[in-house]
Amino acid sequence: MQRVLLALALLFCQTCIQAAEIDVTHASLEATDDGYRLSTSYAFELNRSLEDALVRGVPLYFTTDVQLTRRRWYWFDEVSISVSRTVRLSYNVLTRQYHASTSGQLQQSFSSLEDAMSLIRRPPRWNIADKNTLKSGDIYNVGLRMRLDVAQLPKPFQINALNNSDWRLSSDWKEFTFKVE
Repeated sequence: MQRVLLALALLFCQTCIQAAEIDVTHASLEATDDGYRLSTSYAFELNRSLEDALVRGVPLYFTTDVQLTRRRWYWFDEVSISVSRTVRLSYNVLTRQYHASTSGQLQQSFSSLEDAMSLIRRPPRWNIADKNTLKSGDIYNVGLRMRLDVAQLPKPFQINALNNSDWRLSSDWKEFTFKVE
């Protein structure tokens, strides 16, 4: 009986640990007339602590970091582009609506958390650079990650986030190559 309980406890702990991760399920870069657009999608769920904080009025900030580097034989790799974009997710108790706003853009309202999370999991394509930024014919390494940005939380929650694993939500760096045509 003890072995069964131990096995169930280990299985439950592994599920809790895996629930705190963000998986980058899709990432691609394409050249357009305006510049270079990044298309991404993520797979993750908010744990109970994050949902409770959100419903109690604490906004959550999800930051996507993108870095394009070009190899050089004579020195360190050249960082051609390094940009970030943050999506702020909040809940309004009076209207019972979730709000998601991307830095520098309009705010959108949603009636359910799942609808708001769909914007974060599958964000619209993002123009990360102008057409003249990258050199034609060169191959670039693209690095991408998404994380819950605890530095933008209110100060009391920042302290809690440092000590509590429920507040550590991040993806590994996803890397791929992109050749400029």
